[in-house]
Amino acid sequence: MGLSEAIKAEQKVKVRWGFIWALWCAILWGLWYVPGTVVWYAPPYGEWSAPLFPGTNPVAEFLTAAVVITTFNALWVLFFLLLWVGVLGKFGELVRTLRNFTNISKWYWLGAICGGPMAIFGSFMAMGVIGGAFSAAAALLYPIVGATIAKLWYHEKVSPRAYLGIILIIIGGILIFNPVDMIANLQNPAAPEVLFLGYLGGAMAFLGWGIEGAIAARALDVSDPDVGITVRFIGECLIWLIIIIPLTVALGWNTLPMMAATVNASAQTWLVAAGITFGYCYVSWYKSFPLIGVGRGQAVGALYGPLGVIFVTLFLSGAPAWWLVAGVIVAVIGTFIMYYLEGAEVEETTREIPA
Repeated sequence: MGLSEAIKAEQKVKVRWGFIWALWCAILWGLWYVPGTVVWYAPPYGEWSAPLFPGTNPVAEFLTAAVVITTFNALWVLFFLLLWVGVLGKFGELVRTLRNFTNISKWYWLGAICGGPMAIFGSFMAMGVIGGAFSAAAALLYPIVGATIAKLWYHEKVSPRAYLGIILIIIGGILIFNPVDMIANLQNPAAPEVLFLGYLGGAMAFLGWGIEGAIAARALDVSDPDVGITVRFIGECLIWLIIIIPLTVALGWNTLPMMAATVNASAQTWLVAAGITFGYCYVSWYKSFPLIGVGRGQAVGALYGPLGVIFVTLFLSGAPAWWLVAGVIVAVIGTFIMYYLEGAEVEETTREIPA
C-alpha cells in the first residue's frame, strides 16, 4: 500500500469512528432528558409551583431551582468524567492541559460559559416548565449556529445542499416553537408565571450548544478530547460554585436552603443518572469533532432530538403534539441534508485549507 492509499484508509477509519462517536452522543443525549425531566418531580422540586419558601417570587424560586439542578448536574458529570480520565490514565495530561491556559484551556472555559449557564441551564428551564420533549426538540436548531460560526471562523465548507438543510432546520424550529400556540399560551391568564422561561430556555439551549461546539473545536485541534471535556466541566463547576451561586445568594434567593433540600435519595438518584448519561454523551460529542468536523459532529449528534422525544414519550408521558413531532422530523432531515449526504467530500476534508 502506497502512502496516499494509507492516508486515505486512515481518513476513512477516522470518519467512521467520528460518526460512531456522534451516534453514541445522540443516544446518551436523548436519554439524558428522562432523568433531567423526572428530577423536577422529585423533592423538593415536585411542588415548585407552590412556593417552597413563603413570600418568594415564583420567577426567582423557579430560577433558583434551575440553578441548583444545573449545578448538581455539572458536579455529577465532572465526577464521572474524572473517573473516565482516571481509568484511561490521563490525569497527567489533564494537569498539563489545565496549566496551558493561553493556548488550550481558555477555549474550554469559554465553551463552559456557553454550554453551562446558557445551554444546559436553558434546557433544564424548558424541562421544568414545558417538558422534556419540547426541551429536546428546541435544541435541534443548534447545528445552524455551529455551522455558521464554523464557516466564519474555521472556513468550513457550506455547499448549496447545506444551505437547503439550514432552511429546513429553520422551518423545523418554527414548527417546534409554534409561535401561534406559544403566544396563546403566554397570554393565557391561567398559565404559570414562569411559562416564558420555558420558551426562553429552549432558545438558550440551541444558541449555547451551537456556540460551544465551535469554540471547543479550537482547543480540540491541539488537545485530547477526553481531557478537554473534563477541563470544560471543571470550568462550569467553578462558574456555578464561585460566581453564580454566590450571586444568587447576594440577590436574596433561597439557593443554599434549596441545595440542602436537594440532598435526598430521590433527587440525587435522578441527578446521578443525568450525570452518567450527559457526561459520556459529552465525551462522545467532543471525540467526534476532530474526526468529522464541528458541523458534521453536531449534525449527527442532532439525532438526539427524535431519540429524546421517543424516550420521554415512552417513559414519562403520552404522545407529543403533532407539530412538535413534525418539527423534529423536518429539523433532522435538514441536518442530514447539511452534512451526512455530503458523501465523499466528508472523507476528503472537513475544512478548507488556506492558500
